[in-house]
Amino acid sequence: MPAGKVVLSVGDWRRSAMAALKTNLRSGENGMGETTAEHWMRLALQQAERARAVGEVPVGAVIVADDRLLADGYNRTITDTDPTAHAEIVAIRQAARRIGNYRLTDCDLYVTLEPCIMCLGACVQARIRRLFFGTPDPRWGCLGSRLDLRAPELFNHTIEFSGGILADECRALLQDFFQQRRHS
Repeated sequence: MPAGKVVLSVGDWRRSAMAALKTNLRSGENGMGETTAEHWMRLALQQAERARAVGEVPVGAVIVADDRLLADGYNRTITDTDPTAHAEIVAIRQAARRIGNYRLTDCDLYVTLEPCIMCLGACVQARIRRLFFGTPDPRWGCLGSRLDLRAPELFNHTIEFSGGILADECRALLQDFFQQRRHS
């Protein structure tokens, strides 16, 4: 064998590749040229597509803990006959059940549309650590679009916010949904 060449078994190679991927995820890149936020937002977009497939407004959300998917959800207000069944709340309920605690202090939420007041309230009550959203919502958004409830002194819990993650894709999905609805 030539000097300096390392031979890895398939198992060793897989473990090495997974360790590199985890390192990249923690450092902000997933190995495919996307940031971690973009990776998780793509999963939220998949949830939004599920909502669209059943005739719901296409909004999706995922909750992540320790670089792992903990919960996901999509709008289910019509399906469940529940005005509170927004994607964020569906995901929060699932995450809380999964960990057996309503406090999601080490969790990050990714949602395709800027949250409304109800969903932001649920995030505060759940103690979500960070909230990432895709596209602004000029009609109901409360993180700067319609209202601005980001001031840390407003609530007993402070959430870090970041918007505009894959905004064009999130916006296009919603616009296409409503355009098709108007023409049918």
